[in-house]
Amino acid sequence: MGWIKKAVAATKANDPAARNTLEIVLTYPGFHALFWHRWHHFLYQHHLYLIAKIGAQFWRFLTGIEIHPGALIAEGVFIDHGMGLVIGETAEVEAGVVLYHGVTLGGTGKDTGKRHPTVRKGAMIAAHAQILGPVVIGERAKVGAGAVVLNDIPADATAVGTPAKVVRLKGKRVYPEKEWNT
Repeated sequence: MGWIKKAVAATKANDPAARNTLEIVLTYPGFHALFWHRWHHFLYQHHLYLIAKIGAQFWRFLTGIEIHPGALIAEGVFIDHGMGLVIGETAEVEAGVVLYHGVTLGGTGKDTGKRHPTVRKGAMIAAHAQILGPVVIGERAKVGAGAVVLNDIPADATAVGTPAKVVRLKGKRVYPEKEWNT
């Protein structure tokens, strides 16, 4: 149960409003969704698909966070608020990732096999960002609020807009083509 300690530590590190462990365990929907996802994922891995999906839908109803039982989510992930957050079946979320409310790690409907995003260690996905398809969000990358990501984002980059474009890379400003001058 070391992952519970990591989930609590991730919450304390990323939410200045988190006062103590008991408060996190009892009142944080992101913590609850991730806690129960571990059990649903276990059932899913053991081919108990219906039971896993029923459990996931029950916790979706209670938390407003929809995580498919097939999704791979590492320890130490933090979901802040979470309402409306969706994580698809083939999504992969690595350790230290921060996800805000309204984020979608979804598919485009055009892919087969690996259909959902991979979010690498330490990445941050801001509120209502939509990450669609089998794209990769690099380590420590940041995706701005409301962005729509359809292509890979490199490590240590900041991407914003619709469609998302990299505006910072390794701390330096990137100047995308100035579309308004064409």
